[in-house]
Amino acid sequence: MVMVDLHCHLLQGIDDGSKNMTISLRLAREATKNGVTHALLTPHHMNGRYVNHKQDVIRRTKEFQKQLKNHNIPLMVFPGQEVRINGQLLTALDEDDILFADTGNRYLMLEFPDDDVSHYTNQMIFDLQQRGITPVIVHPERNTKIMAQPELLYQLLEKGCLSQITASSYVGTFGKKVENFSRQLIEAGQGYVFASDAHNLPGRKYEMRQAFEKLSQEFGGELVEQYQNNARDIINGANVPLNETRKIKKKKRFWLF
Repeated sequence: MVMVDLHCHLLQGIDDGSKNMTISLRLAREATKNGVTHALLTPHHMNGRYVNHKQDVIRRTKEFQKQLKNHNIPLMVFPGQEVRINGQLLTALDEDDILFADTGNRYLMLEFPDDDVSHYTNQMIFDLQQRGITPVIVHPERNTKIMAQPELLYQLLEKGCLSQITASSYVGTFGKKVENFSRQLIEAGQGYVFASDAHNLPGRKYEMRQAFEKLSQEFGGELVEQYQNNARDIINGANVPLNETRKIKKKKRFWLF
């Protein structure tokens, strides 16, 4: 059975993910134990701290694939980037320095700052879509502004964006608040795929299997299949059916005095 992980930081020494090849190989083994067969390697790019140019990531991914083969780890890896939304993104696209989730340059793994949704986001999304690019918003469930104003994500999804929920968020690794918000997004049809966002061991490990088991228990096997099919469609550059999304209602506060 094919399982695709669209977001992980297994390449060594180039961002806040794996620090060395030993950790990278251990993470790869964890991935396969979780059922992952194919992984998009997505080091941070243009996030104000890390710049990982397209050709460098391609070269490092090829080298890592050789290491996986030498160590008999049955994981197929592909070059990608976790691209931070920024004012230079369109220029980087023009200069062919951006990697997509698929070879047809259709799906872009797009990251927001942890605590903000940039004021120019709507215009940037429009510009990307004018180029035939579908942004996949990564880990929105951990963005504090989206948590406070969930309509921000809803509006982006209504414009045709997709979203990627981190498996570890849904199983509670980032705390109860993130876990509950992840469940709300899923219930409202605002999730499309799980990804590991694995960085290191033991803290940011693979929890894909646990997430899919929990998803099956809470929402049924049909949604598990849908999430896994969506991930395969994204990496293949195929059409992903859009969900019927619902707004998340904010809980009212009741004051005693």
